[in-house]
Amino acid sequence: MKTIACAVTGALASMFIAFGVHAADSQKAGAAAPTPAAAQKPADPHAVPPYVAVVNGKVISSADFDVATREAIRQKFYHGTPPEGELEQLVRDVANTMIDRILLVEEIKRREMKPDAKAVDDKIANYEKRYASSARWQQERAQILPSLRQRLEEDDMLAALEAKTRNVPQPTPDKVLAYYKKHPEKFTEPEKMRISLLLLAVDPSSPTAAWEAAETEAGALRLKLTEGGTDFAQLARERSSDASAANGGDLGYMHRGMLPEGIQEKIDSMKPGDLSVPTRVLQGVALFRYEALQPPKHHDFDTVKPRATDLLMRDLGDEAWRNLKEQLRKKAKLEMNTQRYPALAKKGPATPK
Repeated sequence: MKTIACAVTGALASMFIAFGVHAADSQKAGAAAPTPAAAQKPADPHAVPPYVAVVNGKVISSADFDVATREAIRQKFYHGTPPEGELEQLVRDVANTMIDRILLVEEIKRREMKPDAKAVDDKIANYEKRYASSARWQQERAQILPSLRQRLEEDDMLAALEAKTRNVPQPTPDKVLAYYKKHPEKFTEPEKMRISLLLLAVDPSSPTAAWEAAETEAGALRLKLTEGGTDFAQLARERSSDASAANGGDLGYMHRGMLPEGIQEKIDSMKPGDLSVPTRVLQGVALFRYEALQPPKHHDFDTVKPRATDLLMRDLGDEAWRNLKEQLRKKAKLEMNTQRYPALAKKGPATPK
C-alpha cells in the first residue's frame, strides 16, 4: 500500500510541476517569456543565462528543461546512471522534443485546428477521479485546471496533426515492388533451429549435492542415448519435467533470441543430430538435441505484397512527419544556449521521430 501511495504522490507531484505549480520564476515551456536579449543580460555579466533555447521568441527555461530531462532519465534508465555519451544524446533528444512541440503548436494555431472537446473533458474527468482524495489537488486544482486543459487540448490537436500528416496516399504497385527489392531483409524469414529438450528439474535453492546428482543422472541418460537403442522422444516423455515432455521434448522451430542466454551459444557449437552434454539451466539440468536447421527463407513478392505495402506506407508516413518538423525548423528563428548546455552544440538527430 505504501508503494502505491508513493507512486501516486510522485505522479501528482510531476503533474503539478508540469503544469506550472512550482517556483514562481520558472517559465512554462512555450509560453510568453523574456526576450532573448533580456535573457542574455543577467545581473552577473559572467553568469550563463538560465534558458535552453529560444524558439520564435518563446523561451524554454532551464527549470522546465531540467524537469523534463530528469523524467526522461528515469523513464529510460530507471535507477541506473546513464553513460556520458547516452546522456548527451538524451539531452539533445529532450531539447529537440520541446522545440518541436513549440513549433507544432504554432502550426496547429496557424491551421486554426480545434480540439475534440469531449475527449478533453473525459480526460479531465479522469484526473478529477484519480486525484479526488488528494488534499493538494483539491487545494490547487483551480490553478492547475486551466493549464491542464490547455495542455490536453494541444495534445489532442497535435495527435490529429500527426495522424493527418502520416496519412499518405496509397503507393503504386511499382513503388511497392521497388521497396521490396530494396529491403530484402524485411521479407526474409530468419533461420530456425528445431530443438528437443529433456529436463531434470532442480529447485534453484537446492544444495550443490542436488545439482550434482541431477548432472550425474543426466549423464547416464545421455550415455543411453548415444549408445543407441533408446529413443530421445520416449525418454523425454518418461523423464522430462518440462511441459514439452508430452510432445517428446520437441520445442519446435525457434529463431535466435528465443533461447535462454547461454543455451544459444551451446547450440551454435552443435550441428543437426548432435546431443548436448548435461547443461545447467535455471529450472534444472537439461539435455538438448539439435534436430534440424531451417535455412533463411526469402519470400516471393506476391506472398508478402500486403506486408510490403504496409511497411512502405509506414515509412512514407514517418518521412512525411519528419519532413513537416524539418520544414518548421527551417522557417523558425532558433537560438540554442550551447554555453550552458554544451551537448546541444554536438551533432545528433535534428528532430526525433
